[in-house]
Amino acid sequence: MNFRFSLFIGYRYWRTRKANAFASFITFFAVSGIFLGVAALIIVSSVMNGLEGQLKERILGAVPQLTLVNDAGFSDWQQQTQSLTAQSQVHGLAPTVTTQAMVQSSQNISAVQVYGVFPEYEQNLSAIIANTYSSAFEQLTPGSYNIVLGSELARKLSINIGDRVRLLSGDGVVYSPLGPVPSQRKFTVAGVFEMGSQVDSALAYIHYTDARRLMRLKPSEINELRVYLADPFAAPQMGESIAAELKQQNIDITTRDWRESFGHLFAAVKMEKNMMSLMLSLIVAVAAFNIVSALVMMVIDKTTDVAVLKTQGLTTQAVMNIFIVQGSLNAIIGLALGALAGVTITLNLNIILGVLGISVLGGGQMLPVEISVTQIAIIVVGTLAMTLIATIYPALTAARVQPATALRYE
Repeated sequence: MNFRFSLFIGYRYWRTRKANAFASFITFFAVSGIFLGVAALIIVSSVMNGLEGQLKERILGAVPQLTLVNDAGFSDWQQQTQSLTAQSQVHGLAPTVTTQAMVQSSQNISAVQVYGVFPEYEQNLSAIIANTYSSAFEQLTPGSYNIVLGSELARKLSINIGDRVRLLSGDGVVYSPLGPVPSQRKFTVAGVFEMGSQVDSALAYIHYTDARRLMRLKPSEINELRVYLADPFAAPQMGESIAAELKQQNIDITTRDWRESFGHLFAAVKMEKNMMSLMLSLIVAVAAFNIVSALVMMVIDKTTDVAVLKTQGLTTQAVMNIFIVQGSLNAIIGLALGALAGVTITLNLNIILGVLGISVLGGGQMLPVEISVTQIAIIVVGTLAMTLIATIYPALTAARVQPATALRYE
């Protein structure tokens, strides 16, 4: 009963807040601050999610997400890893081998990371194949010495499909009287891929057998398995789980994941995302302090009313609830409008930017947007918690009003 009464009085005070013009002015800015802060948080976090997802697809879809290494070699890798492929997190496995190399054309030379693969195992797993022009991967056959390059690397080397390039591998070096001689062989460009990221200038694919021969290793031996995951960010945990499971089969392996090559990039994106969220959260915090100011002035303005209510038996908790309700109503209005505006703008962000003639990424590219319901829920709950805490001090001030003192000169 007390809370219903407090809710009624708090709502009445909220409706008649215009009696104090300055308090209403501060309240307006408090609600506006919550509105802008929540909307900006939703928009920025959704764009950052989209950029992170795009990087995950364009980079982690091209490089090994998780690699299992067995120096002794896998005797029957399909049989030994059969239990792994049944896991929901594992999309599939494929033999792989990698080497650092230099690729040389008649025009230029560049460093490159070369992956030796079996196209038949990669067909339904690798994002590279879906972004390769023509059926270039089908031409990667044992002994053909064909190569598939990134589009940016091909432009840098000034080569076209059908041209010949020379690969010089740091693995398989032989020593001669003139010093160390790298392993090298000429390859024919079978095609190019384009992921729209930095991997286009740093990766090349050849057949597994050709890669092993280039590295002067046994072509039939398999020492590394590339694991494709549903979520590449789960690679560290999955690596530990898979290593423990294979150890039960007396197979000792070591694991590598994408963090060795691109961990710094995604760490920077995550830090930027967190810093942007922190800065925008400060807008909400400032708005919450404005709510404190407005409520304190309202308490001063309603001191006599509170004293009268307390003389009529209203409890201390009920008095606190009145001003908590009043402050929370302001927060809820700003939060509801901000969440609605944030989601609406986010869903139509590229249309809005197109109408305004703004191209953030340049080249007419669409800004990637990914709305996370979990993040929106965190924003909503966090804002409500912050504003609720902000109402406690004014509410306590009101609850401490002494009726005898307040009504002495009335």
